[in-house]
Amino acid sequence: MEKTLNTKHIAFLGDYVPRRCGIATFTADICEAIAAEFPQAQCIVGSVNDRPEGYDYSERVRFEIAEQELDSYRRAAEFLNINNVEVVSVQHEFGIYGGAAGSHLLEFLREVRMPVVTTLHTVLRDPNDDQRAVMKQLDALSQRFVVMAERGRDFLEKIYGIDPGKIDLIPHGVIDMPFIDSNFFKDLFHVEGKTVLLTFGLLSPNKGIEHAINALPSILKQHPDVVYMVLGATHPRLIAAEGEAYREKLQQLACDLGVSDNVIFHNRFVTLEELKEFIGAADIYITPYLNEAQITSGTLAYTFGAGKALISTPYWHAQELLAEERGILVPFADSEAIANGVNHFLSNPTLMTAMRKRAWKAGREMIWPVVARRYMESFERARASLSVPSVETVAARKVENANYPVPPLKLDHLFKMSDHTGIFQHAIYNVPNYHEAYCTDDNARAFIFTVLMQDLNLPEPKLDRLASSYLAFLWYAFDANTCRFRNFMSHERNWLELHGSEDSHARALWAVGTALGRSQDEGHRNLCGLLFQRGLPPVVRFSSPRAWAFALIAIHEYLRTFSGDRVVSQTRDVLTNMLADLFHANSSPDWSWFERIVTYDNAKLSHAMILSGHWTGQTEIREIGLTSLRWLLDAQTAESGHFAPIGCHGFWVRGGEKARFDQQPLEAHAMVSACLEAFAVTRDEFWRKAARRCFEWFLGRNDLGQPLYDSATGGCRDALLQDHLNQNQGAESSLAFYLSYAELTRSEGAQIIISQP
Repeated sequence: MEKTLNTKHIAFLGDYVPRRCGIATFTADICEAIAAEFPQAQCIVGSVNDRPEGYDYSERVRFEIAEQELDSYRRAAEFLNINNVEVVSVQHEFGIYGGAAGSHLLEFLREVRMPVVTTLHTVLRDPNDDQRAVMKQLDALSQRFVVMAERGRDFLEKIYGIDPGKIDLIPHGVIDMPFIDSNFFKDLFHVEGKTVLLTFGLLSPNKGIEHAINALPSILKQHPDVVYMVLGATHPRLIAAEGEAYREKLQQLACDLGVSDNVIFHNRFVTLEELKEFIGAADIYITPYLNEAQITSGTLAYTFGAGKALISTPYWHAQELLAEERGILVPFADSEAIANGVNHFLSNPTLMTAMRKRAWKAGREMIWPVVARRYMESFERARASLSVPSVETVAARKVENANYPVPPLKLDHLFKMSDHTGIFQHAIYNVPNYHEAYCTDDNARAFIFTVLMQDLNLPEPKLDRLASSYLAFLWYAFDANTCRFRNFMSHERNWLELHGSEDSHARALWAVGTALGRSQDEGHRNLCGLLFQRGLPPVVRFSSPRAWAFALIAIHEYLRTFSGDRVVSQTRDVLTNMLADLFHANSSPDWSWFERIVTYDNAKLSHAMILSGHWTGQTEIREIGLTSLRWLLDAQTAESGHFAPIGCHGFWVRGGEKARFDQQPLEAHAMVSACLEAFAVTRDEFWRKAARRCFEWFLGRNDLGQPLYDSATGGCRDALLQDHLNQNQGAESSLAFYLSYAELTRSEGAQIIISQP
C-alpha cells in the first residue's frame, strides 16, 4: 500500500502515557507507529484524565478530557472540529470514560464532524443493559470498528448485530524484535546461566500470578536453575484501594514455599526500551490470568511477536494466538498444569524452539509498522464510507426535490481579502493569510470579476477602487525586459521569482483581454492594451495547453473590440491549431480529450475551442470543443446526476481511476463558463441546464450535500474533500464562485442582488 494517502490529520482519543494502564500504552504505541510509518501525517492525541491534576504529557497530547465532566467531552469535539481533523481513532474500554458504562464518550462522538474508527479493547459476551445501550450508540456513531481477535468480530456480529462490513480485524501491535538467544540480555538482570520465566504488566489479583509461584517448587525439582521475574508496578487503582497488599501477599507466598530466591519482583513501570530487554532475557513467558473473557492482551502479543515460548491460561486472546502449536494452554488456576508446561518445554528444547519460531513468524504480521498500515487502511475506509456511497443516497434525495435558490451576492469576503496592493491568494478560514501573500493568478481573476460587474451595469464604488488595485498589480507583475508576468509576491512586496508559470502569464492576458473587450474605463483599457500587445507574443512558444486556452479566451475578448487586428487573429489560428493537433494526437472513441491525463481547469480547453471554432467559422474546431466538453461533463457527473469534478488528489490518468477528491471550486467555474459558451453558440437547452447544475455544486448539490459558498461571510470554501469541507476561504475558490455567479446571471438575464455589509 502506498504510504502517501488522503488522510493526513488524525486524532487519537483514550488514556495516554505517562498514565499507567494498558490503554494508555496502546494509544501511545499506535499513534507513534502511524506517525513513523506516515511522516506526512499530523497525529495528535486527546487524553482522558482520571485525576484533576492530569499528567505530565508529551507535546503529542493537544487536549485533555476530564473523565467525569460531560462538558469536557463537548469541548474536545469542538477542538477537533476547528482543527480540520480528518478522522478520530477512539480507544474504547467501558471503564475509562465517565457516565454509565462510559456513556460520556457518546456526547463526544455526537459532536465531532469527522469519521470515527473505534478500537474495542473489550468485547463483552454478556453485557448488562447499560453496556448494550452504549454499544448500540457506538455502532450508530462509528464508521468502523477495530477488533484484535476473531472472537471479537464474531461477538460484534452475533451478539450486537453489527454489520460485518464495518469491522476490521487488526492484531495488537508488537515490537519488531529479532529471533535471538535470550542469553544476550540476561547479564543486564544478573541472571546469567539461569532459565528465566517472565510475567509483566500492572499487578492485580486477576492476573493469577500466585498460581505461577505455586508451580515453582515442582519446576525447581526438575530444573533448579529457573527464576521467575515478575515485572510491573501495582495497578494504580489497586494502590489507591489497598496499597501493596497484593504484591506483599505474593512475596509472602514465595517465602512460605521456600522459593523466594527464585522469584524476582521488579516493582516499576518500564520504558519501551527496558521492556525489550526484559522480554529479550526471558525464555518462557507465562500469562496465568484468571478470566476467560479477555479479548486482548498486549503483554501476550508482545512476547508472542518476540518469539518467546508461551504458556497461558485459555482466555480468548490466548486461544487464538497460541493455536496451531504456537504455545501451551493450561487450565485456569492450575499450578500443576503450569509446572507441567514449563517442565515439558525445558525437557524438550527442540519442541520449544519450534513453537518459538512459529510464534515469531506469525508475529511478523503484527509488528507496529504493519499494524500502522492496517489502521491507515481502516481510516481511509471510514472516510470513504462518509463520502461516495452515502453521497449517492444524499444526492439522489436532493435531486428528487432539487431546489437550490441563488442567494444574494455578498462581497464582504472579497473586500476583506483585498488591500491596496491586490488580493491575498490564501486564507486561514476566512482571514487573509499574509504568509503566502499575493499572486498574479488571483489578481487576474479578481480583475476579470470587476470587469464583468461593470459590464452588467452594477456600479459598486468599492469594486471600482479594487479594480484599479488589481490592474496595478498586473502592471507591476509584468517585466518589460522579458515580456513575462511574474506570479508570486511576498507580503513585503518582493517578487519571489524571475517570471511566473505559463498558465499565470496567460491568465493575466485573459484579464487584460477581458477589459479591452468589455471595460468602459478608458484608462484601464489603455493600460490593458499595452500589457496585451507586449504579453501575447511569448504565448506561441509556450508548451502548456491551458496557457494556450487562456490566451485564446483573451484573444476572443480582445477581438470583440479590435476585430481587424490581423496579427492577433493569426496568433489565434496558431494556438487553435496547436490545441487541435493535441486533441487528434490523444483522443480516441473512449477518450475524447486533449491529453493523456485530465488535471485542473479542464473545461477551459474545450471552452477555447468552442469560441475559436464558432467565431472563425471552423465547424471541426467547434465540434472538438463541444465533443470534448460533453465527454468531460459525462465523466464528471455522478450516478445521481450532480456534478462531481475530478479531484486534484491524483487527477485522472488514461486507463486509471478518476480521483474523486479533493474537488476544487476552480473546476466548477470552468464547467459553468464552458457550458454557458456551448449554450450561447448552439442554443441547446442541455448546456444551459448543465451550467446551472454545475453552479449548484457550490450551493450543496454535491457529493456531501454541503454548500461550499458561505452565505455568512460571502466567501467560498477551498475544497470538497472525501468526508468534509476544507474550511479555508481563499481567493481562487471565492473568485470561482463570484465569476460563476456573474456569468450564470448574465446568461439567464437575471438581476444580481448584492447583499450590503
